[in-house]
Amino acid sequence: MNIHEHQAKAILKKYGAVVPDGIFSTSVDDLVKKSKSLITDKYVLKAQIHAGGRGKAGGVKILNTIEELEVSAKELLGKKLITHQTGPEGREVKRLYVEVSSNIEKEFYLSCLVDRASSKIAFISSDQGGMDIEEVAAKTPDKIITTKVDFKDEISKEDCNKIINIFSLNGSAKIEAINLIKSIYKMFISTDANMVEINPLILTKEEKIICLDAKVNFDDNALFRHPEILELRDLNEEDPAEIEASKYDLAYIKLDGSIGCMVNGAGLAMATMDIIKLYGEEPANFLDVGGGASKEKVSAAFKIILSDKNVKGILINIFGGIMRCDVLAQGVVDAAKEININVPLVVRLAGTNFKEGKEILDNSGLKLISAENLDDAAKKIVGAIK
Repeated sequence: MNIHEHQAKAILKKYGAVVPDGIFSTSVDDLVKKSKSLITDKYVLKAQIHAGGRGKAGGVKILNTIEELEVSAKELLGKKLITHQTGPEGREVKRLYVEVSSNIEKEFYLSCLVDRASSKIAFISSDQGGMDIEEVAAKTPDKIITTKVDFKDEISKEDCNKIINIFSLNGSAKIEAINLIKSIYKMFISTDANMVEINPLILTKEEKIICLDAKVNFDDNALFRHPEILELRDLNEEDPAEIEASKYDLAYIKLDGSIGCMVNGAGLAMATMDIIKLYGEEPANFLDVGGGASKEKVSAAFKIILSDKNVKGILINIFGGIMRCDVLAQGVVDAAKEININVPLVVRLAGTNFKEGKEILDNSGLKLISAENLDDAAKKIVGAIK
């Protein structure tokens, strides 16, 4: 689950990180009123959307007076920002954030994430802050260092020094940077975060280390332990189909392709998407119905796939283990009775009760194409939509 910048900074501040003073609001009048309490030479106005690249899209403005702030806030609130992460459809700005300006001396990059390959926590640091880290990695990879840390209650001072070494800090700034790493580490493990990104992390002319921007992502599977974080969820920033899927505990991610996929098991789902691409088409979604899906859950999954107007065909690929093929088949039939299916449907069933499942589908009156295996299924759905 993603949260907004102002929310991320509030959590980081709670754990001891230094962030600029700021306020947020969903209305211009309230924003201006609250901003008068900020002590600053300039106001930094930021659009709050779940996407990077806001500055280049006009979503970050530095303003000299309250009057300028009010004018810019009216222009920005309700505007659709289009960045490299929003796609061409953009994202409407529904909340604004204003913070005090900072006297920047240097900009750094710092992030912390779970490294599943090594089962460690990886810190990525660079002295090239304020830029896309992908661009830095491509052009100057020597400007990035990765420090992998064993999962413990506290991070060692030795690891902290490794992480900040590339910043070339001295004196009080170095001490502040070490304290920041400790704060981020504590926050990371305490909240079950997946990723914390500070870009830029800055050194001010006053020798202070400040998190000028912040992005935090949390593990959805651990949110039951953190109701206070779940309350930060902004449904306006999520795809409606993904919101609907979450109600049924479905693992669904919308993509840009034309072939809808319903699969059980994440590995099989990824293999299904891969083979669709191998045969020249693009998947419209990742959808894992899980191992113990009910008829209601399968029916909901089917409806969610069909709600995507880009879907030109559907591939159902089920290997029955805990998931029974007859349950899935009945869910598909139930959903089909409520929704007019006007796209090709290819079904591959194998495993538990696949014969019973196939019989349910064969007797349903649905226009579907049976497949023997994954390769056969991919060929048939790609051929059908063409």
